[in-house]
Amino acid sequence: MAPKKGDEAPKPPPLIGRFGTSLKIGIVGLPNVGKSTFFNVLTKSQAAAENFPFCTIDPNESRVPIPDERYDFLCQFHKPASKIPAFLNVVDIAGLVKGAHAGQGLGNAFLSHISACDGIFHMTRAFEDEDIIHVEGIVDPVRDMEIIHEELRLKDEEMIGPVIDKLEKTAIRGGDKKLKPEYVSQCPSRPFALPHSKVEVLNKHLFLTSKPMIYLVNLSEKDYIRRKNKWLVKIKEWVDSNDPGALVIPFSGSLESQLQDMSEEERQKYCTEHKTQSSLIKIIKTGYAALQLEYFFTAGPDEVRAWTIRKGTKAPQAAGKIHTDFEKGFIMAEVMKFQDFKEEGSESAVKAAGKYRQQGRNYTVEDGDIIFFKFNTPNAPKKK
Repeated sequence: MAPKKGDEAPKPPPLIGRFGTSLKIGIVGLPNVGKSTFFNVLTKSQAAAENFPFCTIDPNESRVPIPDERYDFLCQFHKPASKIPAFLNVVDIAGLVKGAHAGQGLGNAFLSHISACDGIFHMTRAFEDEDIIHVEGIVDPVRDMEIIHEELRLKDEEMIGPVIDKLEKTAIRGGDKKLKPEYVSQCPSRPFALPHSKVEVLNKHLFLTSKPMIYLVNLSEKDYIRRKNKWLVKIKEWVDSNDPGALVIPFSGSLESQLQDMSEEERQKYCTEHKTQSSLIKIIKTGYAALQLEYFFTAGPDEVRAWTIRKGTKAPQAAGKIHTDFEKGFIMAEVMKFQDFKEEGSESAVKAAGKYRQQGRNYTVEDGDIIFFKFNTPNAPKKK
């Protein structure tokens, strides 16, 4: 039965920014809040992480595999020759300071690095340590977040100023009524607050303040384990007031760094004894989802692979991620839900249970689908 008009699934919130799948998320914050340490732990790399401002000048970039029990299960089941998970592209960006929008502390260069990213891990420091310099003198994470937001906003205003001037002249002449100056000034740039029509107009400007933002609060190991810190409530209140709907994730860079140096057995023992756990999996998955990305699987003895797509992607375009010919000659997608495959135990059992679906061009691929595409090779020579 076709869904009733009022029963249609709600559209996902519009995302301001690029619409590809090779999207990046940048780690942003003041100097010495733990960005490079976090980047090193997250990516298992060795970016410089020292106790002085601007330790990072050029952005460090790496990719992080998305932890997924479904992918692990498929690899164990098929024991394939090739295994390719989905990845999150992460960029470690140098610390911003007051006046960055005007070039202070190499600010223009650093802001351009943020502009090249599609989402932001906004890191703030909520731990005291006399041995680690704080660029503002004292630890105050709420003030630090305000500084970063102000610098991003001022840079956006600087960028949009000439555009508004031009639009004002056009609007006065009565030519372009699409985007008058007051339309821009009254329109919040956070994507959750925008109707699709305004997103289409504003999207080409790639505002820094429009990028999806996840707030990471770097705690001491002690505070993280006991789940208590004097700043956490104030940080959450500030985020709820200034960026409604955004997530706040506490973590401890020092704990994560320590766990990384342990064996798997030692990590489990340490976490059990201290009644704690790593936050990295949650952070990675949240960052990936914030970019409105998901993935489907192709799985067999030759290869198990997760293919990254944007949420809402139709079956032919998903097939095109594998090869353009798959999209051009698309016939159908044969789809199994992962949970059905796991419960039934094999592809043939899924078919026998009536849970194997043949989907056409209008099928919207869902996260975790296991898909086999059928297609015609375009422009193939005809048999005589």
